Amino acid sequence: MLTMTDEQIKKAADFFTQEIARLAGQRSIRLMEVCGTHTVAIFKAGIRQLLPENVELVSGPGCPVCVTPNEYLDTAIAYSKDPQVIITTFGDMLKVPGSSSTLAQQKAAGADIRILYSPLESLEIAKENPDKNVIFLAVGFETTAPLAAATILMAEKAGITNFYVLSAHKLVPPALRVLLMSENSRVDGLLLPGHVSSMIGVKPYEFLIDEFSTPAVVAGFDPLDILQSIYMLVKQIHEGTPQLENQYRRIAPPRGNEVACRTLYKVYQAVDTVWRGIGNLEGSGLGIREEYRSFDAKTNIPVTVEVMKEHAGCQCGQVLCGTLLPTACPLFGKTCLPEHPVGSCMVSVEGTCAAWYKYGAGRWQG
Repeated sequence: MLTMTDEQIKKAADFFTQEIARLAGQRSIRLMEVCGTHTVAIFKAGIRQLLPENVELVSGPGCPVCVTPNEYLDTAIAYSKDPQVIITTFGDMLKVPGSSSTLAQQKAAGADIRILYSPLESLEIAKENPDKNVIFLAVGFETTAPLAAATILMAEKAGITNFYVLSAHKLVPPALRVLLMSENSRVDGLLLPGHVSSMIGVKPYEFLIDEFSTPAVVAGFDPLDILQSIYMLVKQIHEGTPQLENQYRRIAPPRGNEVACRTLYKVYQAVDTVWRGIGNLEGSGLGIREEYRSFDAKTNIPVTVEVMKEHAGCQCGQVLCGTLLPTACPLFGKTCLPEHPVGSCMVSVEGTCAAWYKYGAGRWQG
C-alpha cells in the first residue's frame, strides 16, 4: 500500500483546500456527509476549519442507532422484562432512550441483557441457555446486516431453535431518495458512506445522477480521503457536470461484496420501515423472509408494548435530514447531554449531536 510522508500529506491537503476555495468562488455550497463515521472524522481532523465559509457541511441519516425509532426500542425493552428472554446487543444500544426507559435502566433493574461484539456470540449463549429465548437486536445498515443473516443461517444449520432476531436493519439508498425529494432539504452534493459502499458497491446510487442530478462521491475516512472527496464534489458543481464518483476504490469496489450481498438477500428482503424523525419509507428496511421466519422474534414471541411516543422538543428528525444543526435544538447541551441523552443523536459515537457536543464545543458553548 502506498504510504505518504508528513510533508506529502501536508502538500496534498494544501492543494485540496486551495482548490476547493478556488472552485467554490463566492457560491454557497452545501454538502452532506451521509455517514456518521464521516461526521466524527470531519470533526476530529478539523476539516470544517479548513474550508471556506461558503462551503458548508451538514450531517445526514447515516447513524443506524440514531434512525432507530422509539417503537423498536420500546419493543426491545418490553422483551427485556420477560424472565424467559436474554437480550443480546451491541453496546451503543444501551443508552438509547425509549418512550419511558432504556435498556441500560432495564439491565440495572435485573434484566438479562448481554453486550457482544458479534451476533455470532448469540448462538453460544443460546446453546448454554436452552430454556431461554435469546433475542439479538439487529440494528444497522448494509454493513452489518450480512453478518446477522449469516448468523441466522448458522443457527439453522446447527439446529438452534431458541435464537431469534429483532430486526431494525435499514437500507441507505432509499433514504437518500426521500431526502432529495424533500422540499426542506437543500443539498448540493453527497459524501456517500464508504463502509456501506464496500458491501453494496456503487451502482445502487446511480439514481442520484439519473433522477436528481446531484453530485455524489463515495468517500473514505482518512482526512485526505475526505478533503479529496469534497474537492471532487466542488469540482463537479463548478463544472456543472454531476457524476457518481468513487474516491474509496481501494476498499469499495464497483460491485461491492457480492458474496455478502447474496447471503444478506437469501435471508432478508426489502420492506417498508420507519426511520426516526423521517417516517415510514418504502423499501428502506430489511425483513426476514418467510423461509427463515422461525427466527423472527416478533413473529414467534408475543410481547405487550406499553408506550410508544417521541420525546417532546427533541429535534433528531430535523438533524438527521440535515435541515437543522444540533446547536439549534433547544435541548442541545442543556437537558440533552451524552450522559443523559434525550434523543438518539446524542447517544451513539456516530451521532451528529454527540459529535458536535464532543468536538465542536468551542463553537457553541458560551
